[in-house]
Amino acid sequence: MAATTTQITLNWTWKQRDESVASVLEELGSSWNMATEFPSEIHVELLKAGKIPDPFLGFNEHEVQWIGETEWLYATTLDVPVGERNWKHAELVFDGLDTLCDVYLNGKKVLYADNMFRTWTVPMSRDVLKDTGNTLLLHFKSAKKLALELEKQFGRVRAGSTNLGHPSRVYVRKAQYGWRWDWGPELMTCGPYRPISLITYAVRIQSANTRAQVSAAPALAPSLKIDIAVAGDAQAVKGVNVVLKDTDGKTLIGEDITSLNFKEDRGSSLIKDLTFDLQDKGIQPWWPVGYGAQTMYNAEICLLGEGGVVLDKVAKRIGFRSVELIQELLEEEDRYGKGTTFLFEVNGVRMFMGGSNWIPAHNFLTQLTPEKYRAWLTLMRDGNQNMVRLWGGGIYEPDVFYDICDELGILVWQDFQFACGVYPAHDEFVASVRAEAVDNVTRLRHHPSIAIFCGNNEDYQMVLQWGDVADLPARLLYEDVLPSVVSELCDPPIPYHRGSPYGGKGWDTADPTIGDVHQWDIWGGKELPWQQYPDRGGRFVSEFGIPSFPDIKTVDYWLNGDTNNRWAQSKAIAQHDRAGGHERRFGIVMNENFRLTTDLETHVYNTQIMQSEAVSLAYRAWKREWRGKGKQFTAGVLVWQLNDCWPVISWAIADFFLRAKPVYYTIARELKPISVAMLRMVTQNRENDRPKQFYEFGAFRSVSASLAVWGTNSTLAPRRVRLELSFFDVASDWTATQTLDATLLPNQTTELLELRVPGPSAPSAHAVDPSHSVVAAARLVDAETGEVLARHADWPQPYRLVEFPDPELKVVVDAEAGRVRVEVARPVKGLFLTADEEAEGALGRDEGVKWSDNALDVVPGDPREIVVSGLKGKGVKVRAAFMGCEKGRVVYSQ
Repeated sequence: MAATTTQITLNWTWKQRDESVASVLEELGSSWNMATEFPSEIHVELLKAGKIPDPFLGFNEHEVQWIGETEWLYATTLDVPVGERNWKHAELVFDGLDTLCDVYLNGKKVLYADNMFRTWTVPMSRDVLKDTGNTLLLHFKSAKKLALELEKQFGRVRAGSTNLGHPSRVYVRKAQYGWRWDWGPELMTCGPYRPISLITYAVRIQSANTRAQVSAAPALAPSLKIDIAVAGDAQAVKGVNVVLKDTDGKTLIGEDITSLNFKEDRGSSLIKDLTFDLQDKGIQPWWPVGYGAQTMYNAEICLLGEGGVVLDKVAKRIGFRSVELIQELLEEEDRYGKGTTFLFEVNGVRMFMGGSNWIPAHNFLTQLTPEKYRAWLTLMRDGNQNMVRLWGGGIYEPDVFYDICDELGILVWQDFQFACGVYPAHDEFVASVRAEAVDNVTRLRHHPSIAIFCGNNEDYQMVLQWGDVADLPARLLYEDVLPSVVSELCDPPIPYHRGSPYGGKGWDTADPTIGDVHQWDIWGGKELPWQQYPDRGGRFVSEFGIPSFPDIKTVDYWLNGDTNNRWAQSKAIAQHDRAGGHERRFGIVMNENFRLTTDLETHVYNTQIMQSEAVSLAYRAWKREWRGKGKQFTAGVLVWQLNDCWPVISWAIADFFLRAKPVYYTIARELKPISVAMLRMVTQNRENDRPKQFYEFGAFRSVSASLAVWGTNSTLAPRRVRLELSFFDVASDWTATQTLDATLLPNQTTELLELRVPGPSAPSAHAVDPSHSVVAAARLVDAETGEVLARHADWPQPYRLVEFPDPELKVVVDAEAGRVRVEVARPVKGLFLTADEEAEGALGRDEGVKWSDNALDVVPGDPREIVVSGLKGKGVKVRAAFMGCEKGRVVYSQ
């Protein structure tokens, strides 16, 4: 018989456990609710049944806390398919149970699950699994209560701050963000959140390791070996058929292999090292986005029985590539010293990584569709990002996430699921983690997008910061268990890094000369001005960020009509601002840089510009340190964070409804293959501890300002360009220009120019340097074609002291053609276009209008054209906000 997989998706019901009934089995005859979907999560079911308010609105989060302290039941009936009732082996497979679950089949307990991240496989016997009328009952218990019980048994440990949920969370293998984080609510989910299936077979493929790789550059010769783990009656296997096709369906390999050597390993029969000749097959390597095509191939592996009958088969999409983490001594010193690189080399090419950190994109994971994953990851790709870090307090995402990363060319930094805590290492916990790691590494290793596995998020760092924790028991996991699993299961090898951040001697996780760093001295920690980002880098900055409000439409969504709370420091706003001290931190950085306001829309816009200016400065300055071989001082920047799990004020660069904030667009410009950048430094008449970019008008006098200009070329070929500099005085009609011909060296930055910022004549010898009102605009143009390759504008700071002129803004929208043209008579700062759809329920829908560029600094003589989709045929108003008109005004309506 051929192996058959039957998805168990129909006729699921659910109910709250009645604790007055002695046995859960006795509840099967009581009143149940039909599940609206499967897989299922209990908050979603309760919400759709009208039994709870929406936890994302107002203060409702606090009205549903009882759910996490309650037990819940799910049940269904199932039949073995008619043609499979002579089965030799049968298994129930649970791809994901959240989290503590007793599973009963026909009244017999067949499984206790206690790890949300594992796949649970339960062998069936004929005395348990009947042909028809099988009753499957899932009894979910409270993870919150178990965590507290385990804390009593093993002791209370430190695990983040009070912003991050109760420290007992470390004892339960459940997504840690559900306990509450400084950007997310406390919603203790439960339910069968991933598929459940019945597999019947005589023999089946338990796993197939498609070992696709390329040889060292420049040859990049492809090779393919396949290992197969077989469950069941291996003696029935008489051969293996392997077919490899390209995406057009052309067959490149089609082989039957009948000479098989089996090796027993951990209860499975292994077929090792099936090797295939790919010479002259035209196999092309897989490349990250921006460096080549994301060429994928479809591999199908079949077990063959007597007469060539197919016993089982699996299909995988694979790509041929090599990936290495290069940590070698630098040839020269930077501002931090010498140290070593921390860079990724794919197919022999060293690449600067620019990207984002990823948290789960919904608190209720069953609500994440393949279309939603594609929308998020496409947003990344379209923003010129090439790496996503899956943070250790979330989940291992489903297969579709990694499939889309493969397709789009986005490299994946995959944390194991540990975050900000002192995790245990007793035998039972270690065994559970090992099984979790085996499941997920086995599932993910064939994806060409997987660039690195990482042991944890900030566990080493927090122990160092606290200073009062004697030991980190989970070192056993990070330094032994997890690397050994990765090493044993990954061939070709996938890099492993024991923690993020990690690097220096004695776990000096802040050492900028080695490993990766998380830079939180700006927003948190020392609360330094954002202008100090250039001096706070490292070899690879895998976390940093500045928060902002989301789109005002998202704020109005969670306010849910509560106009009394529609102001920046209201109770309902605080409910959706999770981090302690945010009001104080916002107060410091906003007051220093922006004018005070009581208007909510203006405040929202100002926080978004603050985030945009700060984060783009960090990308710009740190990418500058990609200076070529031997001087690759900074090799990657990953912002915290790409996305949200609910509507909230956070570090996300696009909010819960996929509404991109200004920072998304400014990052995208910094990560273009060709970019231009400037940094202004102001000289005072005496030593000053204020930001070096600030002009002073008090006891100090600003006597001059210098401007450094550089270009970055991420391509692998030199580019001849012309640098065009324009200067505009916002207080007069004075202008100036300057040009320079240059060549941008490949795969590095090139310093172009350093000059004194010009300006009109000063009115007196004691006045502040006239450059205090001068805007500098830079363009890089292709030397041969005249194509504009990159732009950047530098405005005087702080912005609260700038007298922003009326730009005489002209916006022409052609909804039919999907074009927007913008031009100005005077410079404009932070021009941000948004679209308000006039339709019922529009506030709670994902953003439908997409802009090719936004958050623009536009200067006279350089009009901009933007491609826009989603405007045509809708009742939409386009609003333009900019510095000096922060609340915005309508520039187009249908």
